[in-house]
Amino acid sequence: MTLPIYIIDDEPTILRSLQQLLQLEGYKVDVFTDAREAMRKLEPDFNGVLISDINMPGMDGVAFLREALKLDPELSIVMLTGHGDISTAVESMRLGAYDFIEKPFSNEHILDVIKRAGEKRALVLENRELKNELDAQAGAGPRILGHTTKIKALRRILLQIRDIPADVLIKGETGAGKDLVARFLHYNSKRQNENFVAINCGAIPESMIESELFGFEAGAFTSAQKKRVGKIEHANGGTFFLDEIESMPMALQIKLLRVLEDRRIEPLGSNRQVELDIRVIAAAKVDLLELVEKGEFREDLYYRLNVINVEIPPLRERKEDISLLFQHFAAIASTRFHTDAPRLTNEQLLRLQQHNWPGNIRELRNAAERFVLMGGQTAFDDGTPGVENDKLTLVEKVAHYERQLLQESLRANEGRLTDVQQHLGLPRKTLYDKMRKHGLDKGDYKLP
Repeated sequence: MTLPIYIIDDEPTILRSLQQLLQLEGYKVDVFTDAREAMRKLEPDFNGVLISDINMPGMDGVAFLREALKLDPELSIVMLTGHGDISTAVESMRLGAYDFIEKPFSNEHILDVIKRAGEKRALVLENRELKNELDAQAGAGPRILGHTTKIKALRRILLQIRDIPADVLIKGETGAGKDLVARFLHYNSKRQNENFVAINCGAIPESMIESELFGFEAGAFTSAQKKRVGKIEHANGGTFFLDEIESMPMALQIKLLRVLEDRRIEPLGSNRQVELDIRVIAAAKVDLLELVEKGEFREDLYYRLNVINVEIPPLRERKEDISLLFQHFAAIASTRFHTDAPRLTNEQLLRLQQHNWPGNIRELRNAAERFVLMGGQTAFDDGTPGVENDKLTLVEKVAHYERQLLQESLRANEGRLTDVQQHLGLPRKTLYDKMRKHGLDKGDYKLP
């Protein structure tokens, strides 16, 4: 964005020459012969540089400086002064001016001062914006980190819609952070003290998903020995998150549509209807509209879910955030594993930036954990961040790979050991022994 410049001086010759010089350098320039006119146009969070002469009729430069700094005490204001006004110029610096320039001045000098003043103002506004974003995320629950334009826009949208009583559809690639966005919405909303219930439609067998969602009464079917409250009812008052909604069977999509429209459910084997006050968030890693066109997803359910649409940018489109995110995950890993987080070298950071990250945030988090576990020794075989295996013995390589598989399974199954057993095909005692060997605790992988 073009940096705006306000020039305030009662001498037309200086105004014209400065205006021409700065416009040739690509600045957006406004000129004023009266400081009071400039004050009327000036707004807080002005993102440019102010250049003001000191000696002017009406409101002089020092008076303008005082009034402008009342509006925003961190404005970048450069004072122009004649030889006889040096003491006044020094006083203006004490009051808060960025710098002063004595007339006559060289073009190179004033351009250098303006460049530095503009950089300082940009930094002030960036820090101010980050502080506002952190204040907005000061509540319980996860934070969405990053400085890129796309991630800032995502945070703004989420904060705008957090309390809107409408269902939300999240789209994002595998590992992009769909669960994080859903939790961010919940924990920053008025529902934050109620339940957040998540279900992965692709991880539950089709024969079980209906009873998981709606619950059942004792005797509703052969194995229903006692009553069970379904996930939707458990989320009543809070947020219900349906991940991988594209995997939901077509027959169940009809029932879900009815729930969304009526805001009530009927558990299996019951005539009892439960009134619902929930917010529904659904997430998909594919384009649902394309599935609708193929007849693989119900059109009416798609439009019912798609009241508010949120799209998460993949990590390859926000590479400026990689360093921040990597160090954040490394700090968390160092706390979990009770070890210091190594420092990234410039070469390692460059390789992180060059990688395409098909697994997005999840892949980056895993890379950061490996980095901490291996004491900062990393290699990038085939462009993928990993461990510097050439320096490890066979036993060390096997142990490292075993630990990595255990961690990934624990994380995928949220610390549920029965599911980890099935996933890895291990007897329960063997799983316990291996977790003890590698210092793994199931509690570290359970969601809050």
